[in-house]
Amino acid sequence: MNSPVTRDRLLVFDCHEAWVYQLRLLDQQMDVVVGLKGRHMAEWDDAMRPVPPNARIVQLDAALAAAEPYYCIIAHNLSDLLDVKTLAGPRLFVIHGTLEGMVSDQQTVTQPDELRRTVAQFIRLIGAHAIAVSKLKGCSWGFDQDIVSFAADPGDYLPYRGDLPCGLRIANSIRSRRRTLLWDFHEMAFSGVPMTLVGRNDDMPGVEPAHDWAELKQILSRHRFFVHTADPKLEDGYNMATLEQCAAAVKQAGFVNVEVRDRNEWYFALAQRELAAMEAELRPVIIERIGPERAEHFVADWRQLVLVLGRGELRPGHLKAVKPAP
Repeated sequence: MNSPVTRDRLLVFDCHEAWVYQLRLLDQQMDVVVGLKGRHMAEWDDAMRPVPPNARIVQLDAALAAAEPYYCIIAHNLSDLLDVKTLAGPRLFVIHGTLEGMVSDQQTVTQPDELRRTVAQFIRLIGAHAIAVSKLKGCSWGFDQDIVSFAADPGDYLPYRGDLPCGLRIANSIRSRRRTLLWDFHEMAFSGVPMTLVGRNDDMPGVEPAHDWAELKQILSRHRFFVHTADPKLEDGYNMATLEQCAAAVKQAGFVNVEVRDRNEWYFALAQRELAAMEAELRPVIIERIGPERAEHFVADWRQLVLVLGRGELRPGHLKAVKPAP
């Protein structure tokens, strides 16, 4: 706690532990600030991830009293940025959710466009750089230049077993995010289906988080299937737990060195060109082949395809992996 801060040390605010844990892969030491207002826990949440081996836990006052500037200050919300307004050093603002989802969950009365302009102005004034964990989230705030997706390494997980004949859903604060998570749809769709809910949901009796990451891996491995629902206007159709479940399944299939290449940008451009052709020179051809009514329906489907690609809700990709010889 009292060792000197160096220019190579990161300052990271405690929130989104699964995301922060990825920073263990960096060849840099970091201070993680805990004891912050508005967090679901006062300390680091071991149920989500262990403390990264290259991290030490500090209080905000200790970080503010640092003798030397940090290499980079990583914040997850505007309150974090305000807390370190007196500290020198580059600032990185990480966007973990959509603006529309925040407005819905928090029932904010301020209009989204006004919030978007205010945040953009504030980020410019303090010289921070914004990144987002998905294109949908970045675009919703107006920061779509730098998308740094989170990931799951199959090597970190247990092979899929599926010996528990029930489904699994992992989510925190479900009641307060019921619209974003399409919770009413979830309850209707899986009524009568055995399901296990895991996460911090104090207002839902019987729903508990995993004890630690080791138990979470066991839970992911043993459940027969995984469920995630979300309103595509408010949230991506996946979360970190979805990637973790896929990682367990890939490992069970015997694949190693899995690489994923996001092809959303390429397919978005291609679909736009295809739609333009369908609405112009190809339109008579389509009508001749399938008739005017079906042609209009076909083109309307392509418009929707372009829409969800542009929002980042549909993300085609290339998977590359190695399966060692037995």
